[in-house]
Amino acid sequence: MATRFQPRRRPDRFSPARFAPRPVQTPQPRTLPLPPAAVVDAILRFRDVEVDQGGQRTLLRLSDRALREPQVVAALGGDTRRAANVAILWNERESEIIRVLEGSDARLAA
Repeated sequence: MATRFQPRRRPDRFSPARFAPRPVQTPQPRTLPLPPAAVVDAILRFRDVEVDQGGQRTLLRLSDRALREPQVVAALGGDTRRAANVAILWNERESEIIRVLEGSDARLAA
């Protein structure tokens, strides 16, 4: 296939566009996918840490002791380590999940 003709650049012509700074792209942070449904289900079923947030809202978590129980390990499978960093903000009045929160853990990011 023949190449397209391009005129030669002359050394006497200066083009400032050649030396214009290129836009810098900021690196995008790595985000983990949402916690699996098994993690959310296990926290709702086996929660043992409840922190009142006011306004009929409660923060639900699993303690380290609960994460070692055989029933919880069976329900979570391989997501036990990840479930240690997940908390659920629960609305007591409506009996529904407001938000699933996941803390950052340097061991999970590596």
